Amino acid sequence: MSAEPAKLELPPFLVERAVAAALEEDLGQAGDITTDPIIPPHATAEAEIVARKAGVIAGLDLAAASFKALDPDAQFVADVADGVHVAAGARLARVQGKARALLSAERVALNYLGHLSGIATLTAAYVAAIDGLKARIACTRKTTPGLRAFEKYAVRAGGGVNHRYGLYDAVLVKDNHIAAAGGLAQALAKLRARTGHLVKVEVEVDTLDQLDEALRFPLDAVLLDNMDIATLKKAVAMVDGRVLTEASGGVNLETVRKIAETGVDLISVGALTHSAPRLDLALEWR
Repeated sequence: MSAEPAKLELPPFLVERAVAAALEEDLGQAGDITTDPIIPPHATAEAEIVARKAGVIAGLDLAAASFKALDPDAQFVADVADGVHVAAGARLARVQGKARALLSAERVALNYLGHLSGIATLTAAYVAAIDGLKARIACTRKTTPGLRAFEKYAVRAGGGVNHRYGLYDAVLVKDNHIAAAGGLAQALAKLRARTGHLVKVEVEVDTLDQLDEALRFPLDAVLLDNMDIATLKKAVAMVDGRVLTEASGGVNLETVRKIAETGVDLISVGALTHSAPRLDLALEWR
Protein backbone atom coordinates (compact mmCIF):
# COMPACT_ATOMS: atom_id res chain seq x y z
CA MET A 1 0.00 0.00 0.00
CA SER A 2 1.47 3.38 -1.02
CA ALA A 3 1.67 6.10 1.61
CA GLU A 4 -0.48 9.18 1.23
CA PRO A 5 1.42 12.40 0.43
CA ALA A 6 2.23 14.53 3.47
CA LYS A 7 -0.29 17.26 4.18
CA LEU A 8 0.97 20.76 3.48
CA GLU A 9 1.07 22.74 6.70
CA LEU A 10 2.11 26.17 7.92
CA PRO A 11 3.36 26.79 11.48
CA PRO A 12 0.33 28.17 13.38
CA PHE A 13 2.32 30.88 15.15
CA LEU A 14 3.47 32.29 11.79
CA VAL A 15 -0.09 32.30 10.51
CA GLU A 16 -1.50 34.01 13.61
CA ARG A 17 1.24 36.65 13.65
CA ALA A 18 0.83 37.49 9.97
CA VAL A 19 -2.96 37.68 10.20
CA ALA A 20 -2.79 39.91 13.28
CA ALA A 21 -0.43 42.31 11.50
CA ALA A 22 -2.63 42.45 8.39
CA LEU A 23 -5.81 43.05 10.38
CA GLU A 24 -4.11 45.75 12.44
CA GLU A 25 -3.04 47.45 9.22
CA ASP A 26 -6.57 47.29 7.81
CA LEU A 27 -8.62 48.09 10.91
CA GLY A 28 -6.28 50.66 12.41
CA GLN A 29 -7.34 52.40 15.61
CA ALA A 30 -10.96 53.04 14.63
CA GLY A 31 -12.04 49.63 13.34
CA ASP A 32 -14.33 49.06 10.37
CA ILE A 33 -16.22 52.35 10.17
CA THR A 34 -18.36 51.03 7.30
CA THR A 35 -19.44 47.67 8.70
CA ASP A 36 -19.84 48.50 12.38
CA PRO A 37 -22.57 51.17 12.02
CA ILE A 38 -24.53 49.02 9.55
CA ILE A 39 -24.37 45.52 11.08
CA PRO A 40 -25.64 44.72 14.62
CA PRO A 41 -22.95 43.18 16.88
CA HIS A 42 -24.67 39.81 17.26
CA ALA A 43 -25.88 39.35 13.68
CA THR A 44 -24.63 36.14 12.06
CA ALA A 45 -24.04 35.25 8.43
CA GLU A 46 -22.75 32.59 6.10
CA ALA A 47 -20.56 33.04 3.03
CA GLU A 48 -18.56 31.01 0.54
CA ILE A 49 -15.14 31.59 -0.96
CA VAL A 50 -15.33 30.91 -4.69
CA ALA A 51 -12.66 30.76 -7.38
CA ARG A 52 -13.48 33.03 -10.30
CA LYS A 53 -10.67 31.48 -12.33
CA ALA A 54 -9.08 28.05 -12.42
CA GLY A 55 -5.91 27.58 -10.40
CA VAL A 56 -4.00 25.80 -7.65
CA ILE A 57 -4.99 26.71 -4.10
CA ALA A 58 -2.64 27.78 -1.30
CA GLY A 59 -3.25 29.72 1.88
CA LEU A 60 -6.47 28.29 3.30
CA ASP A 61 -5.04 28.35 6.83
CA LEU A 62 -4.42 32.08 6.54
CA ALA A 63 -7.95 32.68 5.28
CA ALA A 64 -9.45 30.68 8.14
CA ALA A 65 -7.29 32.46 10.71
CA SER A 66 -8.39 35.86 9.37
CA PHE A 67 -12.03 35.20 10.18
CA LYS A 68 -11.31 33.45 13.48
CA ALA A 69 -9.15 36.35 14.66
CA LEU A 70 -12.26 38.57 14.68
CA ASP A 71 -14.70 35.83 15.69
CA PRO A 72 -13.10 32.93 17.57
CA ASP A 73 -16.34 30.96 17.22
CA ALA A 74 -16.46 31.31 13.43
CA GLN A 75 -16.75 28.03 11.52
CA PHE A 76 -14.48 27.68 8.49
CA VAL A 77 -14.99 24.51 6.46
CA ALA A 78 -12.64 23.99 3.51
CA ASP A 79 -13.97 22.07 0.52
CA VAL A 80 -10.49 21.58 -0.97
CA ALA A 81 -6.94 21.37 0.34
CA ASP A 82 -3.89 23.44 -0.45
CA GLY A 83 -2.15 22.07 -3.51
CA VAL A 84 -5.40 21.12 -5.26
CA HIS A 85 -6.23 22.42 -8.74
CA VAL A 86 -9.75 23.84 -8.95
CA ALA A 87 -11.93 24.90 -11.85
CA ALA A 88 -13.40 28.34 -12.30
CA GLY A 89 -16.52 28.64 -10.17
CA ALA A 90 -15.42 26.04 -7.62
CA ARG A 91 -16.27 26.59 -3.97
CA LEU A 92 -13.15 26.58 -1.84
CA ALA A 93 -14.63 27.00 1.61
CA ARG A 94 -17.68 27.96 3.65
CA VAL A 95 -17.47 30.33 6.58
CA GLN A 96 -20.14 31.03 9.18
CA GLY A 97 -19.99 33.43 12.09
CA LYS A 98 -20.63 36.99 13.15
CA ALA A 99 -21.48 39.10 10.14
CA ARG A 100 -19.17 41.90 11.25
CA ALA A 101 -16.22 39.52 11.41
CA LEU A 102 -16.91 38.07 7.98
CA LEU A 103 -17.13 41.51 6.39
CA SER A 104 -14.15 43.03 8.19
CA ALA A 105 -11.82 40.07 7.64
CA GLU A 106 -12.87 39.45 4.04
CA ARG A 107 -10.12 41.46 2.35
CA VAL A 108 -7.29 40.12 4.50
CA ALA A 109 -8.47 36.54 3.94
CA LEU A 110 -8.78 36.98 0.18
CA ASN A 111 -5.51 38.90 -0.10
CA TYR A 112 -3.55 36.05 1.44
CA LEU A 113 -5.46 33.29 -0.32
CA GLY A 114 -5.45 34.98 -3.74
CA HIS A 115 -1.76 35.93 -3.58
CA LEU A 116 -0.54 32.51 -2.48
CA SER A 117 -2.85 30.67 -4.87
CA GLY A 118 -1.46 32.80 -7.68
CA ILE A 119 2.07 31.68 -6.80
CA ALA A 120 0.98 28.04 -6.57
CA THR A 121 -0.79 28.31 -9.93
CA LEU A 122 2.23 29.80 -11.70
CA THR A 123 4.54 27.24 -10.12
CA ALA A 124 2.29 24.42 -11.31
CA ALA A 125 2.48 25.80 -14.85
CA TYR A 126 6.29 25.67 -14.76
CA VAL A 127 6.24 22.16 -13.29
CA ALA A 128 3.86 21.01 -16.02
CA ALA A 129 6.08 22.56 -18.70
CA ILE A 130 8.98 20.25 -17.79
CA ASP A 131 6.92 17.14 -17.13
CA GLY A 132 8.87 13.95 -17.79
CA LEU A 133 12.29 15.53 -17.24
CA LYS A 134 14.40 15.20 -14.11
CA ALA A 135 14.77 18.92 -13.36
CA ARG A 136 12.86 20.48 -10.50
CA ILE A 137 11.46 24.01 -10.34
CA ALA A 138 12.79 26.07 -7.42
CA CYS A 139 12.00 29.51 -6.07
CA THR A 140 14.48 32.19 -4.97
CA ARG A 141 14.84 34.85 -2.26
CA LYS A 142 13.02 37.35 -4.49
CA THR A 143 10.04 37.38 -2.16
CA THR A 144 7.76 39.98 -0.59
CA PRO A 145 9.29 41.23 2.69
CA GLY A 146 7.53 39.58 5.60
CA LEU A 147 5.83 36.95 3.43
CA ARG A 148 8.73 34.69 2.48
CA ALA A 149 7.65 31.65 4.51
CA PHE A 150 4.16 31.81 3.00
CA GLU A 151 5.32 32.41 -0.56
CA LYS A 152 7.77 29.52 -0.38
CA TYR A 153 4.97 27.38 1.04
CA ALA A 154 2.85 28.32 -1.99
CA VAL A 155 5.66 27.20 -4.30
CA ARG A 156 5.57 23.79 -2.62
CA ALA A 157 1.78 23.71 -3.00
CA GLY A 158 2.30 24.20 -6.74
CA GLY A 159 4.72 21.30 -6.98
CA GLY A 160 7.97 23.26 -6.83
CA VAL A 161 10.81 23.06 -4.32
CA ASN A 162 12.37 25.69 -2.11
CA HIS A 163 15.80 27.16 -2.57
CA ARG A 164 17.43 28.47 0.59
CA TYR A 165 15.08 30.36 2.91
CA GLY A 166 17.55 33.12 3.69
CA LEU A 167 21.19 34.03 4.16
CA TYR A 168 21.38 31.78 7.22
CA ASP A 169 20.63 28.25 6.01
CA ALA A 170 22.86 27.69 2.96
CA VAL A 171 25.94 29.25 1.37
CA LEU A 172 25.71 30.75 -2.12
CA VAL A 173 28.98 32.35 -3.26
CA LYS A 174 28.20 34.95 -5.93
CA ASP A 175 30.46 37.01 -8.18
CA ASN A 176 30.58 39.96 -5.79
CA HIS A 177 31.67 37.69 -2.92
CA ILE A 178 34.51 36.37 -5.07
CA ALA A 179 35.57 39.87 -6.13
CA ALA A 180 35.49 41.16 -2.55
CA ALA A 181 37.48 38.18 -1.23
CA GLY A 182 40.15 38.40 -3.92
CA GLY A 183 39.27 35.15 -5.65
CA LEU A 184 37.25 31.97 -5.34
CA ALA A 185 39.97 30.07 -3.47
CA GLN A 186 40.21 32.81 -0.85
CA ALA A 187 36.42 32.99 -0.46
CA LEU A 188 36.03 29.22 -0.03
CA ALA A 189 38.95 28.94 2.40
CA LYS A 190 37.34 31.51 4.68
CA LEU A 191 33.96 29.82 4.36
CA ARG A 192 35.22 26.34 5.20
CA ALA A 193 36.91 27.68 8.31
CA ARG A 194 33.64 29.01 9.71
CA THR A 195 30.83 26.96 8.12
CA GLY A 196 29.25 23.96 9.84
CA HIS A 197 29.61 20.52 8.32
CA LEU A 198 25.88 20.25 7.59
CA VAL A 199 25.69 23.49 5.59
CA LYS A 200 25.65 23.09 1.81
CA VAL A 201 27.86 25.29 -0.35
CA GLU A 202 26.96 26.47 -3.86
CA VAL A 203 29.01 28.68 -6.19
CA GLU A 204 27.61 30.88 -8.94
CA VAL A 205 29.38 30.81 -12.31
CA ASP A 206 28.52 32.35 -15.65
CA THR A 207 31.30 30.96 -17.88
CA LEU A 208 32.77 27.52 -18.46
CA ASP A 209 36.18 28.76 -17.28
CA GLN A 210 34.64 29.81 -13.96
CA LEU A 211 32.93 26.43 -13.73
CA ASP A 212 36.23 24.63 -14.35
CA GLU A 213 37.81 26.58 -11.49
CA ALA A 214 34.87 25.98 -9.15
CA LEU A 215 34.94 22.22 -9.72
CA ARG A 216 38.45 22.05 -8.29
CA PHE A 217 36.99 22.70 -4.85
CA PRO A 218 34.69 20.57 -2.67
CA LEU A 219 31.21 21.93 -3.42
CA ASP A 220 27.63 20.72 -3.20
CA ALA A 221 26.18 22.62 -6.14
CA VAL A 222 26.94 25.09 -8.91
CA LEU A 223 24.60 27.84 -10.07
CA LEU A 224 24.87 28.19 -13.85
CA ASP A 225 23.81 31.78 -14.31
CA ASN A 226 22.48 33.24 -17.57
CA MET A 227 24.04 30.60 -19.81
CA ASP A 228 22.60 29.89 -23.24
CA ILE A 229 21.36 26.39 -24.03
CA ALA A 230 24.54 25.24 -25.77
CA THR A 231 26.70 26.42 -22.87
CA LEU A 232 24.38 24.81 -20.32
CA LYS A 233 24.75 21.46 -22.09
CA LYS A 234 28.54 21.76 -21.98
CA ALA A 235 28.40 22.76 -18.32
CA VAL A 236 26.28 19.75 -17.37
CA ALA A 237 28.72 17.48 -19.23
CA MET A 238 31.68 19.06 -17.40
CA VAL A 239 30.03 18.54 -14.02
CA ASP A 240 29.24 14.93 -14.91
CA GLY A 241 27.11 14.37 -11.83
CA ARG A 242 29.77 15.40 -9.31
CA VAL A 243 27.60 18.17 -7.84
CA LEU A 244 24.06 19.43 -8.30
CA THR A 245 23.53 21.78 -11.22
CA GLU A 246 21.13 24.71 -11.01
CA ALA A 247 20.21 26.90 -13.99
CA SER A 248 19.10 30.48 -13.45
CA GLY A 249 18.41 33.52 -15.58
CA GLY A 250 16.34 33.90 -18.73
CA VAL A 251 13.76 31.41 -17.48
CA ASN A 252 10.15 31.73 -18.59
CA LEU A 253 7.39 29.37 -19.64
CA GLU A 254 8.63 29.43 -23.24
CA THR A 255 12.26 28.59 -22.40
CA VAL A 256 12.02 26.39 -19.31
CA ARG A 257 11.64 23.05 -21.12
CA LYS A 258 14.68 23.62 -23.32
CA ILE A 259 16.64 24.51 -20.19
CA ALA A 260 15.44 21.33 -18.46
CA GLU A 261 16.42 19.26 -21.51
CA THR A 262 20.08 20.21 -20.93
CA GLY A 263 20.08 17.85 -17.95
CA VAL A 264 20.30 20.35 -15.09
CA ASP A 265 18.99 19.23 -11.72
CA LEU A 266 17.25 22.46 -10.70
CA ILE A 267 15.86 25.52 -12.43
CA SER A 268 15.38 28.55 -10.20
CA VAL A 269 12.66 31.00 -11.19
CA GLY A 270 12.40 34.35 -9.43
CA ALA A 271 9.13 35.11 -11.19
CA LEU A 272 7.31 32.50 -9.11
CA THR A 273 7.25 34.84 -6.14
CA HIS A 274 7.85 38.31 -7.57
CA SER A 275 5.60 38.25 -10.64
CA ALA A 276 2.83 35.70 -10.12
CA PRO A 277 -0.62 37.17 -10.87
CA ARG A 278 -3.13 36.89 -8.06
CA LEU A 279 -5.77 34.18 -8.44
CA ASP A 280 -9.16 35.88 -8.65
CA LEU A 281 -11.35 34.82 -5.72
CA ALA A 282 -14.56 36.14 -4.18
CA LEU A 283 -16.45 35.93 -0.89
CA GLU A 284 -20.08 35.39 -1.80
CA TRP A 285 -22.83 36.01 0.77
CA ARG A 286 -25.37 33.24 1.38
